[in-house]
Parts: sequence; structure tokens; C-alpha cells
Amino acid sequence: MSWKNRGVDQSSSRNVVSRNWAFLLCLGCFCAGMLFTSRMWILPESKDVPRTKRTEEEMIRLVTDGCDPVLAAKHETKDVIGDVSNTHHALETLDKTISHLEMELAAAKAAHESLRNGSPVTDSIEIVDSTRKRKYSMVIGINTAFSSRKRRDSVRATWMPQGEKRKKLEEEKGIIVRFVIGHSSISGGILDKAIEAEDSKHSDFLRLDHIEGYHELSAKTKSYFATAVTQWDADFYIKVDDDVHVNIGTLGTTLARYRSKPRVYVGCMKSGPVLAQKGVRYHEPEYWKFGEAGNKYFRHATGQLYAISKDLATYISTNQHVLHKYANEDVSLGAWFIGLDVEHVDDRRLCCGTPPARRYMDTLTEYLTQPCQEQIFYGNDLLKVLPQSSNV
Repeated sequence: MSWKNRGVDQSSSRNVVSRNWAFLLCLGCFCAGMLFTSRMWILPESKDVPRTKRTEEEMIRLVTDGCDPVLAAKHETKDVIGDVSNTHHALETLDKTISHLEMELAAAKAAHESLRNGSPVTDSIEIVDSTRKRKYSMVIGINTAFSSRKRRDSVRATWMPQGEKRKKLEEEKGIIVRFVIGHSSISGGILDKAIEAEDSKHSDFLRLDHIEGYHELSAKTKSYFATAVTQWDADFYIKVDDDVHVNIGTLGTTLARYRSKPRVYVGCMKSGPVLAQKGVRYHEPEYWKFGEAGNKYFRHATGQLYAISKDLATYISTNQHVLHKYANEDVSLGAWFIGLDVEHVDDRRLCCGTPPARRYMDTLTEYLTQPCQEQIFYGNDLLKVLPQSSNV
């Protein structure tokens, strides 16, 4: 009995010990497993989750900063409009700069040509630098001929100031008035000497490097604008015949309306028939260039009186060697502006000349007498009708 009891006791004690060690071993494995899984088991993030979180964070940031996405889009639109406006302004500035450079180039070319040809115009071109410093309102060139002494005297006695009055007109009003004439075919002949004597008395001529002739009026007009824009920096350059009387003050006020516009061509616009018949006045030898017989000219200003802006005068000066000349001077001027971005201003007050003013009609023998309008043409006391501002 004693041995049996002792064996039972030893066997039970060993079982108890084994269960304790097994429990401890299981507990240790569990703890080790928990430690292992806490360090190594990291769930991968979904691809969509971060993007959604970032989008929500950006929206929260925009709202927090007081910037709504719709308002931001509107703000960007305003920025684009502002950039376009700034670009347009920059282009306008560049256009003005190019125009100024073209004028400087034209002046240099004219001076070079005069020096090379030995023209008397050289003396006046030498003072370009001093006259260019002054900005003038307008330059009025009165087209005249050797045989028109009586007409010139009539102009001097009426609407063209003389002596100190003309200087006052230039200094205070910025208006230059000159008779425009070239030279005879015989250099230094009696005709040239007569003009030189007349100029020494009145000092109111602009001499051109041009040979005078009735069929050379287109070339003379081209030379006038090229010389005038080189010698004077003005807003407008005007050509007027010596048998037309002009109210300078009202003419200046009329042109002032268009000072801010580039490339302006102001005059009494017309579109008469192209005359193919030889032997008639205003015959056009190159009538075939205008299409079928009976066609009309393109729109252009009548030759009695018209004005062009500085940009157009500079264009003529720069391209004078390649501009084609038609038989009629006013047609030639209109042709030079075809294809350019030019504003044609039809001012009917410029349709009047010294009475009786005649306007050519559709037939060769029919003329219309047109009454003179005093708004533009001849005023009695010129200095009184001129505006007091220098920006006439």
C-alpha cells in the first residue's frame, strides 16, 4: 500500500508541473505573437483615400483663406483681361515708337538726298534738329506757280499773316504757312531769280527739289509732304491751292477733332469718272488700270484743300521713290493710301473754293456752281478768330 500510494503521489505532482509549464509556454507565445503582430502588421493605404483626404484638405484650406474656387476662377478671368489690356497698350506704344522711328528715318533719307543732289533745300534741312524740338499744330502748304504772283499777293493781303503776325502765328498757335514751289527747268534762270527776290522780301516760301510743270503736280505733292514732314513736326500737313481763301482758325479747330486718331485723311471726298478720251481736261492716260470704260475713281479728296496726319506724311516721305504718280494730283494722293489702314473723313465744309467753286460732274461740259461756306473759308480778321489755346 505504501508503494502504491507513493507512486500515485509522484505521478500527480509531475502532471501538475507539466500543466504549469504548458500554461506559461502558451502565455509566452501569445505575448510574443502580440508583440510581433503590433510591429509588423501595417495595413496598406488605399490609393483613393489619400487623394480624397488631400482634396478635402485643399478645399478646407481654400475656404479658410477666404478663397472660394468659383471666385478664384473669376479672379483668373479678370487677370487674363488685364493682361490683354496691358498687351494692347504695349502694342499702341510700340506703334507710336515705330512711327517716330520712321519719321527719323525719313528725315535722314531726305537730308542725304539733298546733300547728294546739292539741292537748295539743304539749308532748310540743316535746321531740322532745332525745329523738330517744337511741336506744331499744322503746316499749311499753298501750292503756287511762277506765274501766280497776283494770287500770292491776294493771299498775303487776306488770310496769310505777314511779318511779325506770321511769327506770332507760328510761336503762339503752332501754325506754319508757306507758299510751295519748286524750280524751273533752267537752274538759276529768270523765273528762279524772281521767286528768290520775292522770298527775300516776304520770307514765306518753301522751296522744293522739284521741276515745276502742270503735268508734274503729283510729283510736287509728293515732294511737298516729304519735305514738310522732315522740316516740321506737326499733327497735320495741309495742301491748299493759291486761289482758295482759308479761315485758319476754324480749319485748325476742325482738324483738332481728329488729332488723337492715327492715319487720318480729311477733305471733300469724291469719286469722279475716269476720263479715257484724249484732249480733254483731267484725261487719265492710265484709264485702263481702273477697269472697263465708264468706271469711276476710288474715293479721294478734291485737290483744292485737304489734310493728312503726320503718320501718312511720314509714309509718303519714306516711300516717295516707289509711289506711283497718276495724271491728276488728287487721284495720286488717294491711290497712295489704298491698301493702308486710313480713315477717310468726308468734311463737306472743305468742298468750297474761291467763288465760283466748280465741281466736275458726270459729263464733260456740265459744271455745278457751289456756294462758298464761311465756316472754313476766308475770315476777315484771322488773329481774332483763332482760338487762344496753342492747341488749335
